[in-house]
Amino acid sequence: MPLNFTILPPPAALAIALRQKIDQKTKPLRALGQLEALALQIGLIQQTLTPTLNAPHIIVFAGDHGLVAAGVSLYPASVTAQMVANFINGGAAINVFARQHGIGLVIVDAGVNGDLSAYPDLIQAKIGNGTQNCLTQAAMSADECHAALRKGAELVMARHAQGCNCIGFGEMGIGNSASASLLMHSLTGLPLADCVGRGTGLDDTQLSHKTAVLQDVLARHQQPSAGLPLEVLATFGGFEIAMMTGAYLQAAELGMVIMVDGFIASAALLVAAHCYPAVLDYCIFSHVSNERGHRAMLEHFNATALLQLDMRLGEGSGIAIAYPLLQSAVLFLNEMATFAEAGVESAL
Repeated sequence: MPLNFTILPPPAALAIALRQKIDQKTKPLRALGQLEALALQIGLIQQTLTPTLNAPHIIVFAGDHGLVAAGVSLYPASVTAQMVANFINGGAAINVFARQHGIGLVIVDAGVNGDLSAYPDLIQAKIGNGTQNCLTQAAMSADECHAALRKGAELVMARHAQGCNCIGFGEMGIGNSASASLLMHSLTGLPLADCVGRGTGLDDTQLSHKTAVLQDVLARHQQPSAGLPLEVLATFGGFEIAMMTGAYLQAAELGMVIMVDGFIASAALLVAAHCYPAVLDYCIFSHVSNERGHRAMLEHFNATALLQLDMRLGEGSGIAIAYPLLQSAVLFLNEMATFAEAGVESAL
């Protein structure tokens, strides 16, 4: 079943007018550095000289991974459900940072291995009780993969219908850095060892074990072609990663400003970009994760991240921390005086 999105790069015709507006502000040329690039990109995405950020939201997708049974994480799979409860109760890092910056937060059960029906504020979208162990079979069926993609798109449409035009995606899923590493290797062709990191804090011995397990996974599958990204996703992905992939594609089709978090969120975007390359034109990369492989993934995207804080938490935490920079970019573009307005002489 093919995907059916219409995603085109934002028209570039407005770029000259946006650059002129930026350059007329009371500052030396390019003095605001990356904030100027941000203002230009947001203006192009929204196709206006006066962009706004309305009802910003982060959607956090949670799901479990069968591969955890092979010992690729320090934490047991049960922690996924426990952390979802923490999100719902407002106690996680993403709750703190989203509250700090006035960002709406939505938590989604994409495929947690546990009964979370007691939480009315949780969006119930479970595709299954975690994926299969990809050591022995594909993580999910093609039908499950497409169901997750469609659900991610539906959740973005719902936020957009309520006035949101700036959105980001976080994740929670014990074992999902292993899944992301497999996706990265398969879709970029980079050596597996360059894609595998410490995840939840593995030591050298545990990292070696994780890498060996992932090599085993690859050996047990007829490697899906990088030209078939949804087959790669179904073979190695997680329900939360698949839902994120659909969410990226829908947000780009709707012309929303998309903020990208760290390694796992970028792996989902990697799948999306292999399906529709123009999705990247709508993306702002919040930070460089400390997880091994993320910097190489950003280079693959030809992307520059806003922050480097050695974070590797996930949850959308990098998005929440970086969001004020987008606000600053939009505000200087809309509110900063021009040389003419301020009566300040411009450069010769």
